[in-house]
Amino acid sequence: MKRGNNKLRRTWPLSLVALVSMAIAASISVAQNPAPSTETLKKANTRPADPKPPQAEPFDGASVEKMTGQCVTLDTESGLIVIEMLPRAAPETARSFLNLAASGALDTTTFSRVVRDFVIQGGNLSTSEKWNSDLSKRMTRRLPDEPSALRHERGIVSMARGDEPNTATTHFFILVGDGPHLDGKFAAFGRVLRGIEVAMAINHAPLEVETPLTPVRIKLATVAPCVK
Repeated sequence: MKRGNNKLRRTWPLSLVALVSMAIAASISVAQNPAPSTETLKKANTRPADPKPPQAEPFDGASVEKMTGQCVTLDTESGLIVIEMLPRAAPETARSFLNLAASGALDTTTFSRVVRDFVIQGGNLSTSEKWNSDLSKRMTRRLPDEPSALRHERGIVSMARGDEPNTATTHFFILVGDGPHLDGKFAAFGRVLRGIEVAMAINHAPLEVETPLTPVRIKLATVAPCVK
């Protein structure tokens, strides 16, 4: 009998432990997998808000007639460069440049490349003091190639691009010397109306190969009707 009683005493605690363990397990299971409330289901099924459409830029859809007679003034650390648009030669390129200037994308960027007695190159938005994701996206927009009969002479403003077709983005150059080998290959879209001496000064500043030792910054770019 003592053995039997001992056996019963040993069995009972084990059964109790099993019951308690099952209860704890059930409690943990409920805690880990709560039944979703109506509010939870409503939130889970709610569609995220549609992203905002890209904001229209000032010269989107502008006609050649509207762009003709517009001038972009680059207020640089070395002085003013006034560029007259020539949209009949390259309408999409002129429109893009007008948008860059009118939207403030060119503000605080630098002339980051110089070829002595040939060109100064700007439009590298990553040199901006306001560099952000919007400017980064702006630099990925490719423009169609728009070569024309406009000759690449001193004072002409044209669009830089890669070796592949349609790779122009935001980089532009101002010629301080003639470049006949560029004719019919690059999209010339403007002409320096005033300030070619400023471009020359930038071109003759100290260089390391083609990189200015002290890049000249465009403090502000503005668009207004040309005053001749």
